[in-house]
Amino acid sequence: MIQVKNVTKSFGSHEVLKDISLTVNKGEVVAILGPSGSGKTTLLRCLNYLEKPSKGSIQIGDFRFDYSRPYKSNIRQLRLKTAMVFQQYHLFKHRTVLENVMEGLVIVHKIPKAQARQRSVEVLEKVGLGDKLAFYPSQLSGGQQQRVGIARALALNPEVLLFDEPTSALDPELVGEVLDVIRTIAKEGVTMIIVTHEMGFAREVSNHVVFMEHGNIIEVGDSRTIFENPKEERTIQFLSRFKHMTKV
Repeated sequence: MIQVKNVTKSFGSHEVLKDISLTVNKGEVVAILGPSGSGKTTLLRCLNYLEKPSKGSIQIGDFRFDYSRPYKSNIRQLRLKTAMVFQQYHLFKHRTVLENVMEGLVIVHKIPKAQARQRSVEVLEKVGLGDKLAFYPSQLSGGQQQRVGIARALALNPEVLLFDEPTSALDPELVGEVLDVIRTIAKEGVTMIIVTHEMGFAREVSNHVVFMEHGNIIEVGDSRTIFENPKEERTIQFLSRFKHMTKV
C-alpha cells in the first residue's frame, strides 16, 4: 500500500499542491485527471522527490519517507521503490536501446552486467522491442522511444510505476501502441499512478480516479463511479466534454 499524507508544494508564493493525501492499494492503477495547471505532474514528481515538497510524507509498504527530513539514504531508497516514465523519453542518445535499459540496473542497482542484460532483454521483448536491441534512439519512432522508457522503468522492478502523460509527446497514430503496453502491464497487477489526458484509456485501465484542480483533490472514487456518476460539479464539467465525444 502507498499512503501519501499532507503533501504541500509551493513555488515562491504560489502554492501548487495544498495538503494532498492519497491512498493507493497494491496492484491498483490510479489515474490522476484534471485541467492543465491543476498540480497533477507536480504531485507525481513529488512522490519520488524529483520535486521537493514543502511538507508531507509518503509511505510505500513498510518504508516511510518524511519530505521534511530528506536524508540521502532515504531519497535513494525511495527512488529504488519508484520508477518514472516521463512525457519526453529522456533516453541517452549515444546508447543503444539495450544499453539505455541496462543503465539503471548496472549503475543504480549494482546488478552484474550479464544479469542486467538478461533482465533488459526480457522487458524489451515484453514491450515489443526485442528486435531493436542494437538500435539507437534516433532510429526509433516516438512510440518506440516511449516503449523503451517504459521498459527501462519496468526493468527496475519498482513497487510503483509513475507515468507522467506518457502519450502527450506522441503523434496521434502512435498513441495506441504505448497505451497497449500500459494495458498489458496493468493486467499483470503492477501498481501504477498515471497522469493522463486520455480519458477513454483512464476509464478503461484504472481502478480509481483522482480529479484535481488548483492544487486540490476535488474528488476521488472508483473509475466507473467517477466517469458515470461524479458528485462534484467541477468533475461533472470537466468530464462532460469526454462524455459528449463518446456519443458522437
